[in-house]
Amino acid sequence: MKFPFKITGQILDRIAAIERLIGRVEGLDQAKPQPHLRKSNRIRTVQGSLAIEGNTLSEGQVTALFEGRTVLGSPNEIKEVLNAIEVYRRMNEFRPRSLRSLLRAHRLMMDGLLSSAGIWRSGNVGVLHGSRISHVAPQADRVPYLMKDLFGFLKGDASHPLIQSAVCHYELEFIHPFEDGNGRVGRFWHSLLLTNYQPIFEFTPVESLIKEHQSKYYEALATSDRAGDSTSFIEFSLEMVHQALDGLVDAIRPEPATSKTRLKRAQDNFGKVRFSRRDYRKIHKTISTATASRDLQAGVESGLLVRQGDKAAAVYRFRG
Repeated sequence: MKFPFKITGQILDRIAAIERLIGRVEGLDQAKPQPHLRKSNRIRTVQGSLAIEGNTLSEGQVTALFEGRTVLGSPNEIKEVLNAIEVYRRMNEFRPRSLRSLLRAHRLMMDGLLSSAGIWRSGNVGVLHGSRISHVAPQADRVPYLMKDLFGFLKGDASHPLIQSAVCHYELEFIHPFEDGNGRVGRFWHSLLLTNYQPIFEFTPVESLIKEHQSKYYEALATSDRAGDSTSFIEFSLEMVHQALDGLVDAIRPEPATSKTRLKRAQDNFGKVRFSRRDYRKIHKTISTATASRDLQAGVESGLLVRQGDKAAAVYRFRG
């Protein structure tokens, strides 16, 4: 089976913008996101993805469950959250182009919620949006063949990974291979493919942004259904990815360096060892000799540094 889509100017422009943002993240000094960002992203991701499915637990309640604390709520909704937390925690165990891995992810995601967890659906289904049927999925007997074709596309197609991941997400919703849980597994697989392409996507809560733009999400799915290709959904997906990455850049952008922050970094580096102005500049490669002199003088005047010698021959050490 073919999985048709068109490469529009909007798609090309958005991919270029996303790649520029990835370059900015990689180029930031000390840009590796901190562990608290991974935790925050996981919480927002789980809460956002399940909220799309109707789960009413708040971000605070999801945080409590993430931390192993007890919350009051529907046992079914709590189980949904705990399952999703576990699946995202084990993301690195899944192979994004393996059908067996997808079935395992669904089994874990729907454990204790669905008797057919990890098994292709056996009945025909229609997707409800509100009170109306918005999509009639392919017949159940076609599901194994369609899924084999989809994962063959993932293995053999030469399209950009940002396009592949969006196509996979859309086709999972179109095929609707499981009795339930298709949406949350589709969004998880989209994130898995993105993270496989660029590990920085582990820190981008795309699912949370989809929740914030839920009506546009369903509109993009419906437009692609009517058109018979996934172009509209790819454009929507890339918009969400771009917004998520833009937020990450803001979250990890270092504060403007000051003499205080530079002296703190030098103290962490030198400890109680004596050092010269030249040594100081080696760990602050972008500052001038004059700026280094001003920093060191400020350190002496504040009592943070002890200076021995004079002018260029001076050596310094941190007190304490």
